[in-house]
Amino acid sequence: MLRLAFATLAGTAIEFYDFFVYGTAAALVLGPLFFPSFSPLAGSLAAFATFGAGFIARPLGSLLFGHIGDRIGRRPVLFISLLTTGVATVLVGCLPTYDSIGAAAPVLLVVLRFVQGIGLGGEWGGAVLLTAEHAPADRRALWGAFPQMGPPLGFLLANGLTLTLSTTLSDDQFLAWGWRVPFWAAGILAAGGLLLRASLAETPDFHELSRTGGQADAPAVEVVRRHWRTLLLTAGALSCGYAVFYTVTTWGLAYGTEEAGISRTVMLALVMGAVAVMGTVTPFVAVLADRVGRRPMCLLGSVLSALWMFPFAALLGTGKTALVFLAFVVALLAFVSVFAVTAAYLPELYEPRVRCTGAAVGYNLAGVLGGALTPLVTTALSEDGGPPWGVAAWLTGIALLSLCCFAALPETRPAALAAAGTVPAVPGQPGAGDRPGDRRTPA
Repeated sequence: MLRLAFATLAGTAIEFYDFFVYGTAAALVLGPLFFPSFSPLAGSLAAFATFGAGFIARPLGSLLFGHIGDRIGRRPVLFISLLTTGVATVLVGCLPTYDSIGAAAPVLLVVLRFVQGIGLGGEWGGAVLLTAEHAPADRRALWGAFPQMGPPLGFLLANGLTLTLSTTLSDDQFLAWGWRVPFWAAGILAAGGLLLRASLAETPDFHELSRTGGQADAPAVEVVRRHWRTLLLTAGALSCGYAVFYTVTTWGLAYGTEEAGISRTVMLALVMGAVAVMGTVTPFVAVLADRVGRRPMCLLGSVLSALWMFPFAALLGTGKTALVFLAFVVALLAFVSVFAVTAAYLPELYEPRVRCTGAAVGYNLAGVLGGALTPLVTTALSEDGGPPWGVAAWLTGIALLSLCCFAALPETRPAALAAAGTVPAVPGQPGAGDRPGDRRTPA
């Protein structure tokens, strides 16, 4: 389990490195390089629009790779998705700017960002299921936290390299070629990740499906037809986490440098410090989820997010580094209360034959609402200067939506279900509510 957990952690770290390095570049340099004729605000909005294209692609990637994962196996997903994202990221680093090829530059930028999203849409489902389906039931959240620690590690790698280049190069050098280096580094990381994953074994659950011929013929169709309510609830429930994370790591970075007057280097350091705290706390939250349940931790995270957003805006508006750091840390601690347990919670909501598709599509649909729209909306809402109260209202609304969705989802912790002697009918699954006292096997 330890070897497998670290392999999935390394893989998700590399994939999310690719995704995050684009977000950092969008906040810092892509506007003037690819949309030079726009005003600063319009350039930022255009750069964040290309950033959002990756999130729109992620549900499509989860459908494609979910089909592979449910029909052929979880393991092949890890190789194809990593290769797809790595190649697209390296090509972004090779892309000529607007001054060189004109309007073709932003068009190609959007295309490559879309391909990045396709690859990442498959990565999460494959990595999470490989860990969750090997893990013992009473420690599933703990082992599932390893691939969930990949995103903060990938973020730290991406921003650490960007910070190093930002401090060692002049502004002209950074704009000329320095911003490309983190994209080129993705090729080396992807090659290492592919080697690391070569020895991973297929999961016991999929071996059993293959032995009995239980794979779904059309997993996506089955998920939509029989699990649609669970799919919509999980997408709404997880949208707050995406919104909070990308508000801090992408929009917050741009706001701090452009509106609050904090230097680019300091803002990168503040965001990285907050993400490091979040990554460190992740396994401890997962241990709590194995003891008290998945749903209580998710409800707690949603409530904390709703309560913190207006203080978050007030602290950010001060422009004082210590207060900005406090705003970031508390927001990400609320976020991790949900996302530390997601790798265990989502797979437990679906039966094995459609688990890769259902869990991945629900997770990535949340990214469209919470991740794709948030940088655009928050940038537009914060253009007038002063504390970004409009941003706080937007985030509070999404947190309340997530709270309602989590309240409508069932608990899935195996120990609690075994103690009760039954499994509640999961919303959207066949037979839900058909028979009183329905006894069903835990996923």
